[in-house]
Amino acid sequence: MEVKKTRRADLEKGKSRWLFMGLIVTLSFMFVSFEWTERNVTYTISDLVSDPDFFEELVPVTYNQDKPLPPPPPPVAVNPDELNIVDDNSTEIEGDIAASDPTDAPVIIPIPVEVPEEVVDENVEFVVVEEMPMFRDGTADLMKYLSENIKYPTVSAEQGVQGKVVVQFIVGVHGEILNPVVVKSVDPYLDKEAIRVISSMPKWKPGKQRGKAVRVKYTVPVVFRLQN
Repeated sequence: MEVKKTRRADLEKGKSRWLFMGLIVTLSFMFVSFEWTERNVTYTISDLVSDPDFFEELVPVTYNQDKPLPPPPPPVAVNPDELNIVDDNSTEIEGDIAASDPTDAPVIIPIPVEVPEEVVDENVEFVVVEEMPMFRDGTADLMKYLSENIKYPTVSAEQGVQGKVVVQFIVGVHGEILNPVVVKSVDPYLDKEAIRVISSMPKWKPGKQRGKAVRVKYTVPVVFRLQN
């Protein structure tokens, strides 16, 4: 048996008409929304003042205006009546004198003192000078020369005499050995041999004072030692 609906209960009736009307209304709303702009929106001053975002976005505009410099002071006018023309030959000197300075105090002009240059006498015998005399390559070379050139006296060797003889002499301005004397004696034979070996030394490098060669006293120990 076929079921039939009444016309009032039929939902398919007028479907296409309502669909078409809905499409027209939808297109009308879309058209109106595209054409709508903010130009028609107006604000009043009271609305802007009450809006907190308005003050947050408002940045004050400042200007860096340099203060003008004050004008320079006007030049001091010179009264030509007050000018005092001083003669070139006049000895008067005008000026302020300090109260603490006596007006009648004598003027002391320092006079340069010439220091006389020290004169180095070659005949003076020095003990200590700026550059002491030196034997060839130094003290080690001197000790080597003495040990190689000393001849032990036979009498002193047979008697077993040994010791240190101290000899003092002068190194001349040309490095020559002058006036050797024994200042500490051990044995006459040893003293004689010490004087001989000192006198036979080659020339030394002379001592100098202020860059000039001078005579210098020098002391050398001569050691005599027997070998066992």
